[in-house]
Amino acid sequence: MLEKQNIQSRGFKNVLEGGKIVGFQIPFRATYYRGVWLSQLRPAKITVDGEKFEGNQLTWTINGKTYEQSELANNPDVNWSIQDLAVFTVKKEGGLKPGLHDVEVFYLFSSSYLPPRIDTSLFENTFKRKMVLIS
Repeated sequence: MLEKQNIQSRGFKNVLEGGKIVGFQIPFRATYYRGVWLSQLRPAKITVDGEKFEGNQLTWTINGKTYEQSELANNPDVNWSIQDLAVFTVKKEGGLKPGLHDVEVFYLFSSSYLPPRIDTSLFENTFKRKMVLIS
């Protein structure tokens, strides 16, 4: 079941690979009632406790498949439904320390029925939430 907030607290965790913490994950709920095709998404930016992450520091996992931000435009046949979570994985050696964190997610998507100059101002989204990382 999805939480009311767009930034989901369930699943906010560090990522372990080969016994080392290599980053963290932030589950996120789509905002657009129709869902969004991946080719409509623009690269996201995430800020945690004032530290910014963008570009190749982030990947998106949607419907069980992980995409680099540069791959989004090349996937026009994949839809991110409002009922599905996207999981942002942020590369950060050592991850985050357990405790309270200020999390901000910024993302942008285009809309096929609006000219590009208009839709960038309408669908620019920044979400903020205080979240607790347990492990």
